[in-house]
Amino acid sequence: MLNKFCLLLFLLSSNFSVFSTSYAYEFVEVKADENGFDLNLGVLKNFQGSQLCSVAENTKNYLDEHSADTFGVKAGDVFGQNISLDQVKYTLNYICEIYRDDIKAQRPSRLHDAKFLKKNFVFYRWMPDVQTAKEIAIKSTNAVKSRMLNNIPDDKIFLTKYYTKTLSASPVKTDEYNQALYKLPFDEKDLSLEEADKDKSLTRFKFTRQEVIDGALLKDNLAEPLVWISEESLHDVLLQGTGVLTVNGKLRYFNVHRNNGIAYDYSIGKREQSRYWYFAEVPSIMGYGKTLASKIAVKPHVTFAGNVKDLGLGKLFLVSFVEQGERISRMGVLADQGGAFDDNLFQLDLLVESYKGWEDYHQANKTMPDYAQAWLLLKK
Repeated sequence: MLNKFCLLLFLLSSNFSVFSTSYAYEFVEVKADENGFDLNLGVLKNFQGSQLCSVAENTKNYLDEHSADTFGVKAGDVFGQNISLDQVKYTLNYICEIYRDDIKAQRPSRLHDAKFLKKNFVFYRWMPDVQTAKEIAIKSTNAVKSRMLNNIPDDKIFLTKYYTKTLSASPVKTDEYNQALYKLPFDEKDLSLEEADKDKSLTRFKFTRQEVIDGALLKDNLAEPLVWISEESLHDVLLQGTGVLTVNGKLRYFNVHRNNGIAYDYSIGKREQSRYWYFAEVPSIMGYGKTLASKIAVKPHVTFAGNVKDLGLGKLFLVSFVEQGERISRMGVLADQGGAFDDNLFQLDLLVESYKGWEDYHQANKTMPDYAQAWLLLKK
């Protein structure tokens, strides 16, 4: 805690103001370019204004249309009364206003102009919850994960990347494609989420991932297979939440729908997880949503998954890091979540492209560092 205290003491002495506090994390307002402090954002690149606007607009629409979703539609539990939901919506609207004005005026994107951002947005530096990360690292059975969690700096978040798997699949079971993505079980296909979650006797809550893989659903015809994939692919799709599958030469998208009620265990690997998801076919890559029909359509490079419960849906984040000797910053909207973010205030997950597997993903993203400075941005 000594390093954390010294760091915060330095920040507060540099004309910063604490925005929201806890013993474990901070959001600190940065007074950019005052008293000699320069907010160095480097070059803003590797994202498109059109796609940032698309995700901002889709997320704003969700906030407007689903006020009953008290889990995600809120200013954010960690911010107390310091942020209003209207400020979040105003910021998302402003992103699209700037993008469209720049297109109409045929001028370079101001969303990629660091001076413009510093002039028009308030920046709140995210100081991560490294204490919780280290507690998870102690319990983890994965040596690499433990090392990465232990190495999170006091002043940078853990910036992970997630992607959609491009996989081959079969409409029927074969020796190779022997695991199904299942629709919701038959006993809850006509139930709302609220109705279904009250009845723990439903099929969905009876089986672990390992039991489903062993054929529990097939044995008594409890759910309809949507499509068939390999077991390794199944673990990947369950982890990523979306599968981009080629079936008989046609590209189709499948998204997680409802799970078996078992929490994701951050300390173990993907194959050991007991959590299991049932799927639905969707028109594109989808992010957060309380129901399948309400899920937010998201785009690569401008979408973050994170702790929606504590941070609130729709936050505009900017991350900054040095990649191959160059300071790079990029923006994205918190429009997705996952089990790994429960009680997690040290990490954001950036949606990148679709890949066939780890090797393709690693080759495309290997120069992006694992830790980054991060700011919450709100329109002034």
